[in-house]
Amino acid sequence: MKFLLSLLALLSLLPSGALSADTVASCVNTLSLDNEPSSCTVTTWKDEQFEFHGQCDLVMMSDPSFADDKGLEVHIRTELFRFWSYIKSVAIRIGNDILEVEGGSDDSMVNTARYWINYEYQGQLKEIGGFPVSSSSSSSVKREYEIDLGSKYPGQVVLIEIFKEFVGVRVVNGSEEAFGKTVGIVGDYKTGYTLARDGATILEDFGELGNEWQVLPTDSKLFHQMDAPQFPEKCIMAEDPRGERRRRLDEESKLSFEDAEEACWDLKDAATIKDCIYDILATQGIEVVRA
Repeated sequence: MKFLLSLLALLSLLPSGALSADTVASCVNTLSLDNEPSSCTVTTWKDEQFEFHGQCDLVMMSDPSFADDKGLEVHIRTELFRFWSYIKSVAIRIGNDILEVEGGSDDSMVNTARYWINYEYQGQLKEIGGFPVSSSSSSSVKREYEIDLGSKYPGQVVLIEIFKEFVGVRVVNGSEEAFGKTVGIVGDYKTGYTLARDGATILEDFGELGNEWQVLPTDSKLFHQMDAPQFPEKCIMAEDPRGERRRRLDEESKLSFEDAEEACWDLKDAATIKDCIYDILATQGIEVVRA
């Protein structure tokens, strides 16, 4: 029952609903404070969370000097659904290698491992930029890819997690040595400030921040194919998640909040129950409870 949709104000961003003590920065999918569908949640290096309600390709982080100038780029691709968005795919470049991972809307798509290595679908995947990559699947709808940075940065990994069509990426145990020079939507490592591309302007409007870190033609092309919008077209922003859009969601939903609450009541803790309720409402499927 991991993962689901969020990016606006302050919420847990791990699939379990609480930020792991060893996670430093991440872009994942989760639940809003009032149990409504939200968007992909970003956690900055300062452990502050916000949501971005829009559709486009975003620079999560980038540093050309990473790992003795091999360079690191992490891009996320968000997609709108009703009034929220979710992370559809993640692309990571280290050195000359690019790994792209995408979720799938049905079980078979997850089981077949939807990834591209250097633009080759399901190519041989052993490493990226000299760092080993492992893949595992704990159920028919969940899969994860771990990039082990330990040979250069002991104990540090980049983790990509998939639940059905929802994808998330997070840095675990990220140090200043490894990530101190990164720029992107997760902010400045030392200060945690969400900075513009000029490295000085602090952006506190997260819609503006998302458009600022939309992938530009001057950024690397990491995804194997282009999806709209692409610069100079700006990110497609969601409408107000209240009012008419909320009414439509209520009308379209077959499972109610009460149905979801009843299905999740016996789980281990409040955060897990909250994520469970949101997962059911977002996917309209009770089966996510025991996934």
